[in-house]
Amino acid sequence: MRVVISGINGFIGSRLRLAMQDKGWEVIPLSRHDFALDSELLAVKLNGADAVINLAGAPIAHRWNESYKKELRDSRIFTTRKIVEAMSIADLKPQIFISTSAVGIYNPESRHTELIFKLAGDFIGQLCRDWETEANNAASFVRTVIFRLGIVLAKDGGAFPRMLLPFRFGLGGKIGNGKQGFSWIHINDLIAAYIFAIENSRITGVFNLTSPEPCDNAAFTKILATLLHRPACFSVPVSALKLIYGEGAITISGGQKAIPERLINAGFQYKFLTIEGALRDILK
Repeated sequence: MRVVISGINGFIGSRLRLAMQDKGWEVIPLSRHDFALDSELLAVKLNGADAVINLAGAPIAHRWNESYKKELRDSRIFTTRKIVEAMSIADLKPQIFISTSAVGIYNPESRHTELIFKLAGDFIGQLCRDWETEANNAASFVRTVIFRLGIVLAKDGGAFPRMLLPFRFGLGGKIGNGKQGFSWIHINDLIAAYIFAIENSRITGVFNLTSPEPCDNAAFTKILATLLHRPACFSVPVSALKLIYGEGAITISGGQKAIPERLINAGFQYKFLTIEGALRDILK
């Protein structure tokens, strides 16, 4: 199996590479230099790949201004468009293209499946819609999968270490009123889902890549504090986050509840179904 991955040095990409190499697969990185190439030259690098995975994108949890919002869009929209163009002209097209999106495409109300949902009308919601539109341009010539990611929980990467630090010092607490959705997935289940999609030809279309049991911020806070034997008496005001992150504070203070109905129906087996079980594994 020959797999080409953009964003391979990132939190998810680096773990995907190790897991796939453990299976004996050949993993080829796409670098920023590759995206500067003409589509014809990029097509040469993609030619003959069994799978192409696009993980490129500037970090969302950042202070936003108009310049950074443009970087968020360009790092997702441009790279996806470039990959799709290159695949379309490759002589030997890949068997599967996996692109990324986020549960931020949904509004913060109620629970969302891939078939029953309400879309968000904010910047992130529009960004995700445009991102998915670019990826879906590949669906006419390659099996295309779009994973809408929740918060990925891992001991040594992603958002969790930053969440964990104040709790270890007894300074943890819910954000705002704590009622916002918290759709999460353990890193091991995420990696397994990518491999599951590659190995199962019936997997196509949009999938929520989250645990079947989302919680809210208050429940996450309570369980994490209990497992650490620390108090969680504080409440982080949303106004304080806005001072640090500006408009980007919504990525921390907001949240959705997304259900991976299609992945469950496809037969994917989760190892971590509850937030308590996931946190126990990460903290052990």
